[in-house]
Amino acid sequence: MRRGKRGLSLILVLVFACASLDSLPSGTPAFGVLGDVPYSDGEVEKLERVIDEMNAQPLDFVVHVGDIGSSAPDEACGDAWLEARKRQFSRIRHRFVLVPGDNEWSDCRDPMARLAKWRALFCPSPGEYCEHQRWEAGGWVFATLNVPGNNNNLGHPEHAPRMARVLSDLRASALQAERRNGLVIFFQANPFDTVRRSGYEELVNELAALGRRMPGRVIVIHGDTHLHKDDAPLPGLRRIETWGSPFVRWLRLSLPASPAPSPR
Repeated sequence: MRRGKRGLSLILVLVFACASLDSLPSGTPAFGVLGDVPYSDGEVEKLERVIDEMNAQPLDFVVHVGDIGSSAPDEACGDAWLEARKRQFSRIRHRFVLVPGDNEWSDCRDPMARLAKWRALFCPSPGEYCEHQRWEAGGWVFATLNVPGNNNNLGHPEHAPRMARVLSDLRASALQAERRNGLVIFFQANPFDTVRRSGYEELVNELAALGRRMPGRVIVIHGDTHLHKDDAPLPGLRRIETWGSPFVRWLRLSLPASPAPSPR
């Protein structure tokens, strides 16, 4: 795989049901990623098997990038479905981080009430924008941001203050990552889908600036359009999109635990 100026090397392993995984070198941090599932009772059952696969791996953490059901009232826009998913995700033995998707709140009839319910169920601690998390592993900085699909809820009064916080937290994460190996960013939306890009213009501009400032050291992981991609939509930036419904799969990602770059 292509290497950046700082020697970034990311190993991607696509996991199918019953597939075996090669062992990683000792000390190499690995994590699991999935998104846009489950959308039906059948996919709930398949997700059970995916959880078993992830539990069998020595992962540092698992991130679901959002859309844990369709936006139907009896699925992700309803309490019962979210509560059932919380019980299901509690089976994951690794640290688990969930990102809110549009199907859980911005596509629902009362988006702010649904986001409040999501936060009450899934935020690790109370607080404004508690879904924004940041942590380090293996010399890398990881950050989650609330950027939903379906054009980022553009036109709703909450859009502007949320995006101000998104950009502020992204910049703070990037500043921390400059003295580390690099930055991995998780959110639900596909901001590079040109059909729906208008709600993501500020974010894309910020990501483009990060790609120029930290070439080869910025990775964006998202869902939304349900087809796996691994490419470079902007110079210096790597994008990985997860599989989504009807594909109930997960990705095992590994980043080199090399020493942090020397301060400039």
